[in-house]
Amino acid sequence: MSKTLLTVLTVVEIVALVAILAAYLLVVAKQLRSISSTLAEVAWGARAVERQLRAVRSNVGQINAALGDVAGALPGVIDKVEDLNRGARV
Repeated sequence: MSKTLLTVLTVVEIVALVAILAAYLLVVAKQLRSISSTLAEVAWGARAVERQLRAVRSNVGQINAALGDVAGALPGVIDKVEDLNRGARV
């Protein structure tokens, strides 16, 4: 083979390699844009959840107080249910 033919083939191979690498870089860039868009949506959703949880934080004291009242009333309810069950068996 002549030196000129080898040089031309080498240049063609280099151009093909650069073209293939450019195509793969374009595919990767497209996927990264898609990932970026998805992450933006996730961040927006996380901010929305955070905003909603702020209301919960301020109401936790009220919820705990109500649960304390329920826990205090349960022994009396249990006693009444047991009395009813004893009366039903008789």
